[in-house]
Amino acid sequence: MTEYLDTEELHRLTGAARVGQQARWLSEHEIPHKLDRARLIVSREHVRAWLEGRHIPISNSPNWRALDNA
Repeated sequence: MTEYLDTEELHRLTGAARVGQQARWLSEHEIPHKLDRARLIVSREHVRAWLEGRHIPISNSPNWRALDNA
């Protein structure tokens, strides 16, 4: 088992076959993911956290507040 979901697992999770529809479903459910050309990358850990009700913050920038406590 790899760290990332494969195509079939993404299809089962989202109920969608197309990458665009899968990405939209993931965004609506606040599951972090990356689109690399026509490939969707989703961490198993993020899906597990979502299933457990844990929030995974989605960020495109560094967490500068983390430096305040360093």
